[in-house]
Amino acid sequence: MALPMSSHSTLGVASLLFMAFHIGITSSQAAIAATAAEYDVVSLGAKPDGVTDSTRAFVGAWLAACRSEKPAMISVPPGRFLVGGATFNGPCKNNAIRWHIQGVITAPTDYSVLGNVGTWLLFQYVDGMSISGGILDGQGAALWACKASGKNCPSGATTILFSNSKNIEVSKLMSLNSQLFHIVIYGCQNVRLRGVKVFASGDSPNTDGVHVQLSSGVAIMSSKIGTGDDCVSVGAGTTNLWIENVMCGPGHGISIGSLGKDLEEAGVENVTVKNVMFGGTQNGLRIKSWGRPSTGFAKNILFQHALMSNVKNPIVIDQNYCPNKINCPGQFSGVKISDVTYQNIHGTSATEVAVKFDCSPKNPCTGIRLEDVKLTYKNDRRPAQASCVNAGGLAFGLVQPSSCL
Repeated sequence: MALPMSSHSTLGVASLLFMAFHIGITSSQAAIAATAAEYDVVSLGAKPDGVTDSTRAFVGAWLAACRSEKPAMISVPPGRFLVGGATFNGPCKNNAIRWHIQGVITAPTDYSVLGNVGTWLLFQYVDGMSISGGILDGQGAALWACKASGKNCPSGATTILFSNSKNIEVSKLMSLNSQLFHIVIYGCQNVRLRGVKVFASGDSPNTDGVHVQLSSGVAIMSSKIGTGDDCVSVGAGTTNLWIENVMCGPGHGISIGSLGKDLEEAGVENVTVKNVMFGGTQNGLRIKSWGRPSTGFAKNILFQHALMSNVKNPIVIDQNYCPNKINCPGQFSGVKISDVTYQNIHGTSATEVAVKFDCSPKNPCTGIRLEDVKLTYKNDRRPAQASCVNAGGLAFGLVQPSSCL
């Protein structure tokens, strides 16, 4: 792939290293399966009836697999398995544990059980693990209804969190109706999600599809995500992130940020988002930061080959994010945004302003590049508009709406 800017050359190197690493994982899976110790959750006491609490059997299977000095496989056969809050700790004695899931793992229907636990399924300090297939049902609808009613409700739980782990692969997993975020990757290295499906109601609160933070070498590929919040959200300290062939909608788009929530904050750099589709989303490609001081930054970002269909804000940088106007009015974002490329972005905007760069007066956006951008307003009935505040850069080739840089 010929990258449009020299500043993105590091992205190519990172992606080649990442792909080489994961080719090694994939090519070894058959050998692992042939030699692995196998632990079936049913043989350890799990019941596929969706009613009996099978948490102890799942944790027991993990402990056995983690103690094994040779590769291990944990099998979850067809059926519905009720699992409460569970933690799967490493480090393990082997770095080739594979979950083979054919059934549905379901959270308790009573949201107070997980309530304020924070995470339903937590994997931490793990090196070398894959999850293949299966459905995770977070049973979040009742909690969403509670929150919509204005009652005093628990915050809820993230469905699955990978924390301080590395060399993780997740393929063909479906996450449904999470109480909060569906999949979180935090403090990790070398994680790949492929063929993942994430679904929740378009009005479900804070149900981000995939959230990545303080992590490096993460790839999200060939996946479908529809939620009530960001399809993918990128937090502080994320580097060398690759997003490709993702369908997003409903939801709030693919968002870098919110950045700058804290005064001292790690930056985001070397992010590639390519071959993505957005349908009826609130945003398309978004970068947002709090309107207050911070040491954070976002640089070397490439958005390439994106198709928008009736998206409210197809291209947006918002550096004045200040929910409820608390702790930030009258201040300016300290986050420095630079070297952001939008290449081959086409489709329709649901609002007249299809391109909006609202950058910080203290740290204006620099190095923005628009190339082959064609966004129309409501199926060509009226021309779309672009808006630039404190933003600098260049436009190349056909750019519609006309560049304001």
